[in-house]
Amino acid sequence: MNLVSIRIITADINGLVKFYEQVTRIKIVQYTPDFAELQTKTATLAIGSTRTLQFFGGENVAQASQNRSAIIEFLVEDVEKDYERLADFLKPYIVQEPTTMPWGNKSLLFHDPDGNLVNLFTPTTPETIKKFESKK
Repeated sequence: MNLVSIRIITADINGLVKFYEQVTRIKIVQYTPDFAELQTKTATLAIGSTRTLQFFGGENVAQASQNRSAIIEFLVEDVEKDYERLADFLKPYIVQEPTTMPWGNKSLLFHDPDGNLVNLFTPTTPETIKKFESKK
């Protein structure tokens, strides 16, 4: 079994598409006005409008802007450089500037416009560098 995708449900798909394109520098493919995908080497971040919920049983299945438990994480080459590039853009969303975590990653934490927590991180110890070597 492989995890291939995480989907965000949003009331503002265009806003989230623009936000994630700015953060990741990856062109997001918008298949319809209600569904888009940010594809990376290892996984996909899908973005669906609240209108897509009708295909899953209705609006009670999921709610936009209600995430309080998941963190969307992106492995980056140099989190400090990304922070410098994004600092002004992310200013209203920053939770934590780049900080080395006890498990060996340097992490930049911020919220996206829907309130989802996002982590850009770079491995910093020999163990974490080796762990993520194949995902670069």
